[in-house]
Amino acid sequence: MDTTLRITSARAGSSFVANIEKVSGQKLLACYQCGKCSAGCPMAAHMDVLPNQMIRMAQLGMQEQLLATRSIWMCVSCLTCNSRCPKGIKIAEVIEALRKAALNTGQRNDHLHVMELSAEARAVLPPIAMIGAMRKLTS
Repeated sequence: MDTTLRITSARAGSSFVANIEKVSGQKLLACYQCGKCSAGCPMAAHMDVLPNQMIRMAQLGMQEQLLATRSIWMCVSCLTCNSRCPKGIKIAEVIEALRKAALNTGQRNDHLHVMELSAEARAVLPPIAMIGAMRKLTS
């Protein structure tokens, strides 16, 4: 790999990390990937990337890949991850900062059109997911 490319990539990732840390008020590098946030997450089964993996992707500056995940929209802000983190990282705030970053890039994946879901999908969708999605539309 070309050294120039590495330095450029590191700088790009660094500004993304700095932005997420500023918006969330959290230090991403404090996370040592214990996985307790993911183990306690009630929405983990519905996520394509688990909460600890989101933090790791953010640490690595993987902005494009991270903002394209469904997981940043699946978080229902129940704060279970925050309470389980041994380092005191407020992971829900990091995920909210990721949502804001996605919205700032023009991605609009956050809308949940409940009546467009099939009756079967509505029957298995956790109520907290609908409440969390509706909260996102009004904030």
